[in-house]
Amino acid sequence: MQQPQRPRLSINTMIPNMLTMLALCSGLTAIRFSYEGRWEHAALAIVAAAILDALDGRIARLLKGATKFGAELDSLSDMICFGVSPGLMLYFWSLESIGRFGWVLVLLYAVACALRLARFNTAHDDPEPPAWEGAFFIGIPAPMAAGLVLLPMVLSFNVWGEFFRRPEVVIVFMLLVSGLMVSRIPTYSFKKAKLKPSWILPIMLTAGLLAASMLSAPWTTLSIILLGYLGLIPFSIKSYRAMEKRAAGGEVFEHDED
Repeated sequence: MQQPQRPRLSINTMIPNMLTMLALCSGLTAIRFSYEGRWEHAALAIVAAAILDALDGRIARLLKGATKFGAELDSLSDMICFGVSPGLMLYFWSLESIGRFGWVLVLLYAVACALRLARFNTAHDDPEPPAWEGAFFIGIPAPMAAGLVLLPMVLSFNVWGEFFRRPEVVIVFMLLVSGLMVSRIPTYSFKKAKLKPSWILPIMLTAGLLAASMLSAPWTTLSIILLGYLGLIPFSIKSYRAMEKRAAGGEVFEHDED
């Protein structure tokens, strides 16, 4: 009986997987930092995990090294980095003071993240999804959910530290973000965004300013980014409904031909 062939390893497939492993290590290290009470280090570790998670898929597509193994590894890493670590961080930071109910919220958030990732993975089974739907996620993605649920901690590094550390505030964010992850609310996905040539220089300038801001005032910059993302959700809903209506009317979008 012929044995199934094992997938060949190459540098093109190893580089993205190595980035995923680095993201996983960063997410786990965030738990250690939070256990030690090093909250800013823990938050930075989650930021590093999110950056590495954003890079691994793009580099895999760039190098044509995307594999089924890499996709599964990425999902497992996302679950730990963005589903387990943020909940534990908030538990050690604030929710431990309310006992069992605080732990229930940690479990709720982790379960919501698992359901979000499972739905995302099974969405690829749709043989012919409309091309325009690639511009949106259904629910908020796991890395952004981790940032939003940690927003009270990030804001506490700037102002009103004791207020944002109150369990009541953290509970509101955990329930809100858990609900957004499993919701059917469309949110923008910038993976397939097409840039006009006239946009390149302004975007590069914005990226440079963003990098400089992250280095000089990381928590203020991160707070603005996260709050800005929340502000974009109503616009993404409106844009999704408009595209859905146009598609129902038989209009063909430009990127349908890709």
